Amino acid sequence: MAFSSSMVTYGRGKGIVVGTGMQTEVGKIADMLNQVEEGETPLQQKLNSLGKTLGIACIVICIVIFLIGIAYGKNAIDMFMTAVSLAVAAIPEGLAAVSTIVLAIGMQRMAKKNAIVKKLPAVETLGSSSVICSDKTGTLTQNKMTVKKLFFNSEIYEMEKEVPKSELLEKLVYANMLCNDTKITENGELAGDPTETALTDMGFKLGYEKSVLEVNPREKEIPFDSERKLMTTVNKVGDKYFVYTKGGVDELLARCVNYETLDGIKTDLEEYKKVITERNEEMAKEALRVLACGYKIIDKIPTDEEMKQMESGLTFIGMCGMIDPPRMEVKAAIDKCKSAGIKTVMITGDHKATAVAIAKELGILESDEEALSGAELEKMSQEELTKNIRKYSVYARVSPEHKVRIVNAWKDNGEIVAMTGDGVNDAPALKTADIGCAMGKVGTDVAKEAADVILTDDNFATIVTAVEEGRRIYDNILKVIQFLLSSNIGEVVVLFLAVMLTPLFASLYGISNVSAITPLLAIHILWINLVTDSLPALALAVDPAEKNIMRRHPRKNSKGIFTKGMVYRIIYQGILIGLLTLFAFMVGLNSTKGMEDLERIKIAQTMAFTVLALSELVHVFNVRNNKESIFKTGIFNNTKLLLAIGVSCALVLVILIVPALRDIFSIAKLPIENIFEVIVLVLLPLVVVEILKLFKINTFKNE
Repeated sequence: MAFSSSMVTYGRGKGIVVGTGMQTEVGKIADMLNQVEEGETPLQQKLNSLGKTLGIACIVICIVIFLIGIAYGKNAIDMFMTAVSLAVAAIPEGLAAVSTIVLAIGMQRMAKKNAIVKKLPAVETLGSSSVICSDKTGTLTQNKMTVKKLFFNSEIYEMEKEVPKSELLEKLVYANMLCNDTKITENGELAGDPTETALTDMGFKLGYEKSVLEVNPREKEIPFDSERKLMTTVNKVGDKYFVYTKGGVDELLARCVNYETLDGIKTDLEEYKKVITERNEEMAKEALRVLACGYKIIDKIPTDEEMKQMESGLTFIGMCGMIDPPRMEVKAAIDKCKSAGIKTVMITGDHKATAVAIAKELGILESDEEALSGAELEKMSQEELTKNIRKYSVYARVSPEHKVRIVNAWKDNGEIVAMTGDGVNDAPALKTADIGCAMGKVGTDVAKEAADVILTDDNFATIVTAVEEGRRIYDNILKVIQFLLSSNIGEVVVLFLAVMLTPLFASLYGISNVSAITPLLAIHILWINLVTDSLPALALAVDPAEKNIMRRHPRKNSKGIFTKGMVYRIIYQGILIGLLTLFAFMVGLNSTKGMEDLERIKIAQTMAFTVLALSELVHVFNVRNNKESIFKTGIFNNTKLLLAIGVSCALVLVILIVPALRDIFSIAKLPIENIFEVIVLVLLPLVVVEILKLFKINTFKNE
């Protein structure tokens, strides 16, 4: 059966079409892709929930403020404007833009680290990943076969150690280098089948030069055949003609009549086969692919008819055990995943023994019981798989349907799943996963289209780097939310209390113009939201990651943005900023007794405006780390944030200094005696939060 979209490398033939379109195997995969529903990412879900919560809260607060003002006899239009100003103060209108920019910056950073993100929300989803399902070949391994062990003279020798030189070793090397179709490119690289390039590379590592290939020309050959599982060449070595044959151990032994050791050629092959079989099984258990080789010497170049009988009467030389080695950086990346609470799962089409051996070497699994074959998976219902999914770390000999089942089982357990793949058969699983990662080098167009992220270096370690970047981005988005909401709550608190306490202020400070008593005008609120909120919030996007970011467990999918700790900090920090602003307003009223009402209120408003604007800028440092002191984590490790604060501060001060702008914003020139009071009030949010951090009461346990 020839399947649609398969590549035909050579040969010719006729076929009967038995299925087209969706009836083909590729069509079935396409149908699976169509059935996968696009879901919202965790960040999208949480921001949507945040938007609804804030929207309802704002409507309620605005109605309450409006009704209280009317009850106090204030002008309905003035109170409507105040309520609208309050809505502006309460809603973090910059959050959507800032979140998008944070994700966009994250995309750029990931692209520099070999991870091209196709969809913005996927940046954050990577940071939420709790399970990474990875293909083996090329992702966890180098996709480059390497000879690890040699067997000859009844012994197994490790390539990493010194292999004793001998005439027998030379025959073994010659057999593998000459019975071989590897080509050497102009820049010295080996090109050809990975197995054959590994055998040629073995010869080079053992000290044999490429001249071996040049001075021992091939005269005849019998190409490799999957039925025979053998390849044979006739090479002129010196003044003799050597027949070299390599291939499967059993197939080669069936064509041998004797074997050679350092003591010469032996004829008790049947007895020696027991040693060969034992060593073959020993290497196979280590997931090594084993090839055997033999030779014989003939007098002349054989005819085509004689070549048909060349694979007989051979002398067994030895065996080579090779493996596709793990990438050097992958083990450290998997260890990093473990410390980050992320489970790594290997899903491969390779044999179970090979997958288990590689998985053990990389630290993915500890016992063989954690591995499952496609045949064993087929016998399990989806309910059983979902129930027992945490028991398994390796899946071997799996089909596209199996991959989708595995991903769905993890998702049904509430995990956020990242999936890697490169082939058409991986596409359904890539699309089903919360985050699909396609290989950029060897990946098919179908896989890349279905994926959210493309790894340009086909490296598992890149996924882990991207996860770390995703976590940093989510942390920074939380910082932005905490900063904007606590600042906006401060604005709400000062306006709400000012409306509530208007009669008290009028009697306490002897102000007859009750309707003019308000600490902030609408233009003040708009300027603060435009200048002091936006620039620092944007700069928080590039805040560096916390040192322990990959030593904490992933966020639960069900865990929203508003944790107990988050709500606690937003509320107390917002109230703190609001009360300080209101206190500044009261200080302004108290220090200007004897002046006209409007002038007193104008100076008090100026103090409130200055304290609110600048205290929010100081407050940025509080949200950068909720547990560690800012003096410990570093004030100067985000130069963009310092620049943003400097620009915002300048835009506030320019209004206070330039007379024309003071008139536009209804700002008074502050008396010298009030400036010191403003500075103290501006710095108080940092002092208070630092004290709470010191006594460990800025966060909740297990946050």
